[in-house]
Amino acid sequence: MHVVRDLRVLLRLRDFRSLLAVRLLSQAADGVFQAALATYVIFSPEKQASPEAIASAMAILLLPYSLLGPFTGVLLDRWRRRQVLLYGNLLRTLLSVITAVLIATHVPDWLFYVSALCVTGVNRFVLAGLSASLPRVVDGAQQLVMANSLSPTAGTLAMVAGGGLAFALRLAGTDVDGFVVLLAALLYLCSALTALRMTPQLLGPDPSAVQPRLKDAVLSTFRGLVEGLRHLASRPTPARALTVMTVVRFCYGALTVMVLMLCRYAWSSTTSGGLALLGIAVAVSGAGFFTAAVVTPWMVGWLTAFGWMACCAAVGAVLTPALGLFFHPAPMLVAAFVLGLVTQGTKISTDTVVQSSIDDAFRGRIFALYDVLFNVAFVGAAAVAALMLPPDGRSATLVIVVSALYAVVAAALARFVRR
Repeated sequence: MHVVRDLRVLLRLRDFRSLLAVRLLSQAADGVFQAALATYVIFSPEKQASPEAIASAMAILLLPYSLLGPFTGVLLDRWRRRQVLLYGNLLRTLLSVITAVLIATHVPDWLFYVSALCVTGVNRFVLAGLSASLPRVVDGAQQLVMANSLSPTAGTLAMVAGGGLAFALRLAGTDVDGFVVLLAALLYLCSALTALRMTPQLLGPDPSAVQPRLKDAVLSTFRGLVEGLRHLASRPTPARALTVMTVVRFCYGALTVMVLMLCRYAWSSTTSGGLALLGIAVAVSGAGFFTAAVVTPWMVGWLTAFGWMACCAAVGAVLTPALGLFFHPAPMLVAAFVLGLVTQGTKISTDTVVQSSIDDAFRGRIFALYDVLFNVAFVGAAAVAALMLPPDGRSATLVIVVSALYAVVAAALARFVRR
């Protein structure tokens, strides 16, 4: 009952609702765009995807901008974040239209990847800005925990819904990838227009920290990055939370690549059948994300943030091999739900720890660093999975390695909580 009451109080906040709407539209567009890329790269009949090809695609789309992430964080701490959300989504609208044109004209793959890389690069900027802005539209630590349960999880569910819509459109026709990307462009435009409901100064940073001139912000980037890292190093609590989230994200990424290969080659003889199975797996994982949003505020209040993170890791350590080693769709779908719950529960807790432990003037660059760790872990997991996975995706070794990583995290956190 307390959770329902707190949620009602939170949703009465007009600025929170506006920021939430921007997130929902933006991440729904992300889901549509990323699903369109997945179907174009992995599930096109003329393409024979392999673990190495999947890892290469993830590296091309995520790694370069992840390495530049801390520098964008410095800009987030100097530019008005409302303006970042507005112009970032407008830019993604334009880039998505360009990507759709490239798909329709069947250009070489490298040119397509460059365009998609630009879209995902701006995405890193927008997501970090959304997380850094959240404390500015709520009041108090309890509301912040609830906001971190609702907002990122609702955004993830919107992304899952967008991906599901893209999958459905793809199943309806084999040559609609360009039109699906145009749908993503429309959603990005709606997100940009929704950002206009908030005043430019609402989301911070404080006016004394804002540097409106690009030259000034760029010249101070390196110094700001060093200051942000020093600020994080002086606070072991958020640093520990970020480390845990990085390992958990690595585990999720490795298993994601395995499920992609199982759907493509082991569980179905056709690309459309594999795509349908992948859509079901994404939906089930999204249900786990939603469940995490419901139970995490209560579990954090009972066990503390790190105690709940330890429980999530322990559940992953036990159930990953118990369900994954069958390599059959039914138990693997149960595992997808559990891993969605574990991963999102850990992320909500990490977001709360970082937001409540980092000064507002540093939040943008710390969340940009967070975003770097998030994506580098996923790309690293894809690379490791590419080395370990056979062509059909069945690898007991990978399942056992992931389970062992979960167990190490659970043991370390349990020791920290007791101490």
